[in-house]
Order: sequence, then structure tokens, then C-alpha cells
Amino acid sequence: MRLAFALVYLVIINVILFREPLPLSAGSSRWLWLSLSGIIGLSLGDAFLFQSFLSVGTRLGTLLLSLAPIFGSIIAWIFFGEILTPLQITGIVLALAGIGWVVVSHKEPPNTPHGHTRRGVLFGVLAGLGQAVGLVLSKQEMFGDFSPFQANAIRILAAVIFIWIWAVFDGEAGATLTALREKPPVIRLLALGALIGPVLGVSSSLLAVQHAEIGVASTLMAFTKSHTFFC
Repeated sequence: MRLAFALVYLVIINVILFREPLPLSAGSSRWLWLSLSGIIGLSLGDAFLFQSFLSVGTRLGTLLLSLAPIFGSIIAWIFFGEILTPLQITGIVLALAGIGWVVVSHKEPPNTPHGHTRRGVLFGVLAGLGQAVGLVLSKQEMFGDFSPFQANAIRILAAVIFIWIWAVFDGEAGATLTALREKPPVIRLLALGALIGPVLGVSSSLLAVQHAEIGVASTLMAFTKSHTFFC
């Protein structure tokens, strides 16, 4: 539902800024790669992350997610030839070390699930890999003056279609709609969260990878995740 709200916002933004609800003239290549980016980064990546939280808790799950800059740097080096300077590598290492220290030293709330299972660790690593692959696929098509709002609309449209098909086959679509009808205040919170996160936050991340190395941009994004989960 959060992604569905985000898609509505992005359609409105694109109509206002570019006079079209979706960037239909963006070209088949951009649609293909950005759609894959949305499915891998926004649908599968988040699903793996939430499953990791259920198995090993938010502390270890977030620490595993912070592997994304490492994955992203390696993938970007292979596909784009992005080579980080020694100073950038040092900065990434120090940033990740700081995030890891905060996560490990933070005391979990009483209701956090315990048992660091292999399943939870695997899901956490896959969440970091999913975020990295999503950013790499996005960067591939973020050349020129293509707007992050246009790119984000394509990504979220693909993610919404994928995750709702998944929900239907998993038998969760009806339960989701029923839960929303029973708790109307949740809709307002989801709508606000969608505007701040998937719309403004993700669009800003696309702007970041458009103008900076993926390793640097994803490291800065990792700061926001550790802050969000522990404040």
C-alpha cells in the first residue's frame, strides 16, 4: 500500500512537472532496466529486509543491510568501471565501521525476536544485495538530464505491479485491504510515509547515484537507515 500511494504521488508530480503521468517517451531500454531496478530494489529488497528483521531483529538486520555499499561498489566497478580513490574507500570503510558499531552496541527493545538464524542472516545479505543491484540498474539509465521523479515513477510502477501480483498469489491481498478498512488511521500514516520515503527519499537517492559513485552514495544512504531504526 505504501508503494501504491507513492505511485499516485509520482503520477501527480510528473503531470505537474512534465505534463505526462508517466515518462512514456523514455524509451524501451530505460523502462526495462528501471523496472527491473524497482522490482529488485523496492519489492524483493524490502521483502528480504523485513524477513531478516523477523528472524534476527532490527539490529543485525540493519548491519547486514549496510553491506549494500560494498556490493554496490563491486558491481559498479565491474559494469561501469567506477574506481574509488583511496580517500573515498577510507571514508566508506570508516562510515560502515561507525554504522556497525552503532548497530551492535545498541540495545534491542524487549519485543525484538531472538535467535540469529542462518535464514535471517541470508535474508539480510540478500536485502543489501538487492538494494545494491537496484541502484546499479538505476544508474545505468540515469544518464543525461533524465529526472529522478520520472525514473522513480517507472521503478515504483513495476514494484507495485510485482508486489500486488505476489500478494494475490500468496493470498494476502484481501487481508491487506480488510486490515486497512478496519484501521482507517493507518491509511493516513501510510500516505505520509509514502510521500517522505518512496517519493522524496528514493527520488533523492536516484539523484545521488546520477551524480556520484554508487559506493559513496549508498554509504550516505546507510546513515539514514541506521538513524531511522534506532531513534
